[in-house]
Amino acid sequence: MFRFALCVIGIYACFLTWGVVQERVSTTPYGDQLAPQKFKFFIVLNLVQSMIAALVALLYVKATGRQINLKSTPRGLYLKYGQVALFNCIGSPFGYASLKHIDYPTMILGKSCKLVPVLFMNVLVYRRRFPLYKYLCVGLVTAGVSLFMLYHPTDPTKKASSSTNSLWGLFLLATNLAIDGMTNATQDQIFHTYPMVSGQHMMFYMNAMGSLLSASFLLLHPYNDELQQALLFCATHPAVIRDILLFGLCGALGQCFIFYTLQHYGSLRLVTVTVTRKLFTMLLSVFWFDHVLTFGQWGGVALVFSGK
Repeated sequence: MFRFALCVIGIYACFLTWGVVQERVSTTPYGDQLAPQKFKFFIVLNLVQSMIAALVALLYVKATGRQINLKSTPRGLYLKYGQVALFNCIGSPFGYASLKHIDYPTMILGKSCKLVPVLFMNVLVYRRRFPLYKYLCVGLVTAGVSLFMLYHPTDPTKKASSSTNSLWGLFLLATNLAIDGMTNATQDQIFHTYPMVSGQHMMFYMNAMGSLLSASFLLLHPYNDELQQALLFCATHPAVIRDILLFGLCGALGQCFIFYTLQHYGSLRLVTVTVTRKLFTMLLSVFWFDHVLTFGQWGGVALVFSGK
């Protein structure tokens, strides 16, 4: 019980900090007030996160006395790891891009609905079936998000533009969730098909391959200068370097606690911890960055988390 409590504290500490830093990096301007600039290089941000997480996972595996044996890993397993890494790489930019059109609490509430795409991807792709109560949970979650968006406060003079932006932001977020659903469904299949795979090995391979894919895109794409622009931004605004490194470190340490909890206590307890963590992340964002929620939006939040 002490270890589980330690895992809960670790997940909360890492990901509550991670959420605050993520919002600061992706939505808060850097520089002086006369010419503020926002960090918008999300593939670079994803690359830093993956590299730090892969390094932490490698150290974690070594510390537990295990090995990363590249030769004995089946080829089919490598393909599955690559599939998970690809989904993870292409999914994150959609989530970050949605923040240009919706606020951070909306994104966090939407991300807490990951059960929806995971369930549907398991049904559609892997032909699995679930009990009726899980479909009812999905209905409550969907109703809650709809209510949250319906009661989102808008400026009457910019209502049409705001509605279009919100719909586009929700589309980007839905795309991110669909890809996340494929990621989680594939991870479930890997654990089911290859019993020798541990959470720490999954963490290492997923992030190492993700780093390779992101770096390849940044270096080899002939029309992409995101890496150069990100380095120039960091040179101009050094404060962002601290935030990016803290973002990557908190995410990597949080993954360690998540995979340990999954391995030793099962997915049910893990889901309970991560869902309540998202609630506190959203509340922390509301109070830390002075977001305002209407009474109807609080009702939507209650519906979403009652569906968990």
